[in-house]
Amino acid sequence: MALKKIEVQPLFSTPVFRADISDAISPEQIAFIQKLPMNRNQVNQISENLYIFNLPELKSISDAVKEALDTYAREVMGISQKLSVTQSWALTNPPGVGMHAHAHSNSIVSGSLYYAPLPSPPARMIFDRYDGYRQIELVPAQGKRNIFNTPMNVIEPRTGEIVLFPSNLNHMVEQNTSSQPRHAIAFNSFVRGKIGDFRDVSELNV
Repeated sequence: MALKKIEVQPLFSTPVFRADISDAISPEQIAFIQKLPMNRNQVNQISENLYIFNLPELKSISDAVKEALDTYAREVMGISQKLSVTQSWALTNPPGVGMHAHAHSNSIVSGSLYYAPLPSPPARMIFDRYDGYRQIELVPAQGKRNIFNTPMNVIEPRTGEIVLFPSNLNHMVEQNTSSQPRHAIAFNSFVRGKIGDFRDVSELNV
């Protein structure tokens, strides 16, 4: 008997929020960030200061990031609480260097900011839908990948763009195959405000 009225319905989705905040970034700020002392971080470089959005020199960038987080909380998460940046740090991937797969602990929404001109090619961000060991891997056939079965998805970052995503989402960065360094800022955030309900004895003020 032939199947009738076949329907595949998506139940949940993982958001990746993208916005251009290049108007908030000046050439002087780009130079300032790139002069920050850096430490070796496995294969790439990470700023010695892990709270760079607290620096007064970066106030306009910090304000733009706050606006993006406010929009994400209000329009994507649909919550009344605010998201506030916790730690923030600069990263540099020299030629030949990428970033291993990882997620961010003690954070709700994480972000990447491509504050400086990106190399060509820019090295994409790769998102992995799985965050644990898979005993059985059923790989979609060639040409059959879709939003329901793809194990990975990618975005190609743009200069001046902020990218926000759930902190528990596993992600990595492709190897920088250009001859120029790839600069970015990464940051975490946590919710601020009242969570839960007083009468349900579940109230928490964060």
